[in-house]
Amino acid sequence: MLCFQSRLREAAADAVKQLLPESADNDLGSVCTWADHVKFHYHWSSALHFIDTPDNLCTYQYNRDCKDEDGVKGRCVAGAINNYTTQLLSYNSASSSHSEYNLTEALLFLSHFIGDIHQPLHVGFTSDRGGNTIDVHWYTRKQVLHHVWDNNIIETAEERFYNSNIDGLVDAIQQNITTDWADLVKKWETCSANNTACPDVYGPQPLYKYASEGIKAACDWAYKGVSEGSKELADEYFNSRLPIVKLRLAQGGVRLAATLNRIFG
Repeated sequence: MLCFQSRLREAAADAVKQLLPESADNDLGSVCTWADHVKFHYHWSSALHFIDTPDNLCTYQYNRDCKDEDGVKGRCVAGAINNYTTQLLSYNSASSSHSEYNLTEALLFLSHFIGDIHQPLHVGFTSDRGGNTIDVHWYTRKQVLHHVWDNNIIETAEERFYNSNIDGLVDAIQQNITTDWADLVKKWETCSANNTACPDVYGPQPLYKYASEGIKAACDWAYKGVSEGSKELADEYFNSRLPIVKLRLAQGGVRLAATLNRIFG
């Protein structure tokens, strides 16, 4: 997850500085993976990282799809974004030290989950658990398809184009935001109907529906041309999918900053 902290306005930057743990040294990006590490301790949080949708429909509906394996409604990544956004809104109405919520954890969860909902296959098919049961080969290495999108495409890009340095990839994406994607950024930032966060707003603007974008990207790019035991996903897959990964990383980072600006503004 890219956390474009430089896009935060003063009020949001101050709030983030107050809420971040001291170990983060005021760097939100350094703790954006925290939620992955704690799900083995907070077992209840595992279901909040993804959404399973009906196989091959390539659509998302909150009431139908946002639930955990036990059918408990709201326990999915879209529900989690809504929940932690609501918790963080209490920062403005009371001192964070007196809040009924752990607002530091709320910030870390929200930052991570906005990243997750933008990663194709965190909104995926039910039968393969978002590509987690589809075995493929990433070049010569055996992997599951979900891991290819979580890690391998990014790592391969870093190795080939950025001297194995994540900062080079981040800089390239930030440059695209100010050039190739500059006309789109305002649409990415905006929530319709004055919502603070919009993981699943139903309106005329499909760009506002993060989860719907996710399952569409999964169908159009992640799953497409892939079958169980595919011999190899290599240059053709990598070169055609890398622009999608960069776009989704950019959208997630821009939208996280915009959401925090609305929460703390």
